[in-house]
Amino acid sequence: MFDFKFQPESYFTSESNAVTLVRLHYPESTWGEQISIYAHLLEGKITFEVIDFYGNEYSVYPSSTWEPLSFEDMIYLIEGMQVNQDAAEGNIPLVLDGIPEAESEFYPELIKYFDEKRKSFGLG
Repeated sequence: MFDFKFQPESYFTSESNAVTLVRLHYPESTWGEQISIYAHLLEGKITFEVIDFYGNEYSVYPSSTWEPLSFEDMIYLIEGMQVNQDAAEGNIPLVLDGIPEAESEFYPELIKYFDEKRKSFGLG
């Protein structure tokens, strides 16, 4: 059973104000898409940024917060993120097929959560 209320104490150390929160890999996508989710700390507020190889811009909810997200909220952020089509001019269109494989230093249960979800859909 997953602890959906789990919340990391912090994403940052005294030496860092930006970290990689999650790496996602979509093996069923044409190019095996990889996406990284970053957190940045600015004036006490945490903002989230999603980056892919093609330079697409993403809309995520929440886009910022005052404290680390719970495990459940991180899942919602991942499953709800969308490419901002208005800003996709000139970028290669991204097709995220399937359910991602995930890894995270801050949310170790993400690996198992998405592995189980992939298996329930007959993937991986």
